[in-house]
Amino acid sequence: MTDAASNTRPQRFFVTGTDTDAGKTYCSSAILRGLQLLGYHCSALKPLASGVDHDGNNADAKALAAVTGQSLSAVNPLCFSLPTAPHLAALAQGQTLSLHQLDTLLPQHNSQFELIEGAGGWLLPLNATEYLADWVVRHQWPVALVVGVKLGCLNHSLLTVRELRRAGVPILGYIANILTPDMHYLAETLADLSNRLQLRQLATLPFSPDGADDALCLQLAVALKQQLAASNHSDQ
Repeated sequence: MTDAASNTRPQRFFVTGTDTDAGKTYCSSAILRGLQLLGYHCSALKPLASGVDHDGNNADAKALAAVTGQSLSAVNPLCFSLPTAPHLAALAQGQTLSLHQLDTLLPQHNSQFELIEGAGGWLLPLNATEYLADWVVRHQWPVALVVGVKLGCLNHSLLTVRELRRAGVPILGYIANILTPDMHYLAETLADLSNRLQLRQLATLPFSPDGADDALCLQLAVALKQQLAASNHSDQ
């Protein structure tokens, strides 16, 4: 039995990104795979998603479900057809989003770790006054930041981290997800990120259309688990 098995509720954490297409699902899948390799029972929740494939399903939700073995509806309970901001896609279907609605989506199951993946960036609107970030702040879930490493990532990551710190949520660290492997001054950009963010770098994931290999998944999961343990200890 693993050390989290005695918990009656899953240990939840939230994955956000510096922007849309920063690679949240790619990195989330790697985290989940790594935790599974460590022997943990994991689940994923992507409460909101917009944009569907020819089968009427969201590609990100399908990727997460493929790792955890959950049903698509369990991973992604709210899916909207239009590939635009979820609150606008919801309105187009005659629906509205709210913090209260999100709370009703939190599952009751016996997984040891539950990864909750956001949509878009940190300040994703739900309606005229509420943001997805407000939900994370309400629950004080620890946050892992996916930095999509491309031109502009320094600004995007610094702005996001500034807002995360202002919100007061625990920050587990960041994942440098290489989106443009031929980027000029890539090594210098990675070093600059480390110096400026002053956060634990959980992993650097190279550009790989086939996904991160098991060794990288394990490295990422171990680092994240260490940060989760430190976060839990600091809350006591």
